[in-house]
Amino acid sequence: MLTHHTIKTLQSLDKKKFRQKYNLFLVEGNKIIRELIQSAFKIQAIYSLNPEEFNVYDIEIHAVTEVELKKISFLQHPKDSVAVCVPLSQSLDSKPKIRLVLDGIQDPGNMGTIIRLADWFGIEEIVCSQDTVDFYNPKVIQASMGSFSRVKIVYTDLSKFLSDKDIPNYMTDMDGDNLFSTDFPSVFNLVLGNEGNGIRPLTETFAYRKISIPRFGHQKNTESLNVAMATGIILGQIFASREN
Repeated sequence: MLTHHTIKTLQSLDKKKFRQKYNLFLVEGNKIIRELIQSAFKIQAIYSLNPEEFNVYDIEIHAVTEVELKKISFLQHPKDSVAVCVPLSQSLDSKPKIRLVLDGIQDPGNMGTIIRLADWFGIEEIVCSQDTVDFYNPKVIQASMGSFSRVKIVYTDLSKFLSDKDIPNYMTDMDGDNLFSTDFPSVFNLVLGNEGNGIRPLTETFAYRKISIPRFGHQKNTESLNVAMATGIILGQIFASREN
């Protein structure tokens, strides 16, 4: 049986300040939890309707009722298990060919989808401005569908990061060059901006080239594409062109 203190602590992890205070975050669903067990993340405990599914692992496991699970879950319709996990300390120590750079992305769903896209296309690292949504946010974790465990995500000062003149910065912009006639180098940063305001002016000063997705439809009601959708289109074009 879960204590009131445990329930209150786990419930508080929907807020960034408490995730930082306790140095913990939650992951929900047996499938994602099994993936996490094979990753570098440490699982502190698992609360499950079917604890026997995790008996083969050397992890603290607690049986819970459906009522208890609903109290600690952040989902409207809770799944089978909740894992309490310890965040990783991430740093820029690799040299991937393509990095995604997020400048002030705020929507957790967009963030989670971009992480999934990075995983799908084999992009190992995402660099985020300090004000980009916390990727340990429960909605980001859920939207990433386990991909967060395979993609390194680092928060840093973008001005310093983007000032490296050896790596060109390609930035999305409504008035940028046509994506489909743009040749990309083997190593570069793809910079994506805030959902409402786009890339901030300071970040733009580090642009090597600006790109845009041309509109093919005749209707003018759609002002712009969702940032996660745009990311998928851009990455699809980049990797398709490399296959030709």
